[in-house]
Amino acid sequence: MAVNPNIESDEPCPPGLLWSYSLDGHGAGTAQASEQGSLQAPLEGFRWVHLRCDAGGLDSWLISQGLDDALVEALTATETRPRTTPMVNGTLVVLRGINKNPDADLEDMVSLRLWFNDNIVISARKSERKLLSVEDVRKSIENRTGPKTTAEFVVAVITRLADHISDAVDGIDEELTHIETHMDDIASHEGRPKLALLRRQTASLRRYLAPQRDALDALYRTQGVLENDDASALREQTDRTTRYVEDLDLARERTLVQQEEIRNRVAEQQNVRMYVLSLVTAIFLPLSFLTGIFGMNVAGLPGTEDAMAFIYLALSMIILAAGITAIMRLSKWF
Repeated sequence: MAVNPNIESDEPCPPGLLWSYSLDGHGAGTAQASEQGSLQAPLEGFRWVHLRCDAGGLDSWLISQGLDDALVEALTATETRPRTTPMVNGTLVVLRGINKNPDADLEDMVSLRLWFNDNIVISARKSERKLLSVEDVRKSIENRTGPKTTAEFVVAVITRLADHISDAVDGIDEELTHIETHMDDIASHEGRPKLALLRRQTASLRRYLAPQRDALDALYRTQGVLENDDASALREQTDRTTRYVEDLDLARERTLVQQEEIRNRVAEQQNVRMYVLSLVTAIFLPLSFLTGIFGMNVAGLPGTEDAMAFIYLALSMIILAAGITAIMRLSKWF
């Protein structure tokens, strides 16, 4: 089914409605009441409806608004990957943004689904998983500096997503630089968990940024969707995303190099300790032999009747230890 922008819903409030704005096409917009959250397009400008994609009954409501079944399934899917898909009377764009919610993991990126045409933008995300990028666009609308068209709206969201991704990638780079420049001060048991966390974050971010780069490129190449200025802005964001993917690739290699460096340092420390133990063993092995011989409780041992025998033996052992140490030193064993 094709969406009819002028259709009114029998249900006054869409399930999972977060907010709805009617934008005037000049950067400003008016927040609509919950009962005005239908997909009816304004006479001028466009409508923006932001939904919770996991709200119960949302799929039925979207279908009642005239949306195609495939589009409804894409907007309410449990798992998504970044992609761009031209659909009936509009274009679907699925993106991922940095999760900056409290107690959230950096690599747990938030899915954002966007469907738009000239008259309306439908955006959807999961409950309790806010995206600062969407909040930024909402604030710009309230400040009367928001997007003037739906295409400009989508580019604005993509730009703010890239800004927050940039902060995350820069943070990973700074952490790696700190570890690299303070390797001597960071104990191996501290450095290895940090590198493992950075490597996991890098892999998780790249998992979504690589297809997101392809999705943005596909949106750029979709005919009739973006005007020249919007296309140029999107091209810039695609290039930014490509750089972030390359930065993450480099960060992954840097974590591998640092993990190898830590393993080498740990192995070197263990070798030094084993070498010291070997030297000590070499020095005390003949002394242990002597103490074993003269410690035997059998008849006939020399010096058992001589009061100075212990002193002679102790001096002999000291001289022997000193001689062995001197030979090792001359041989540059240490």
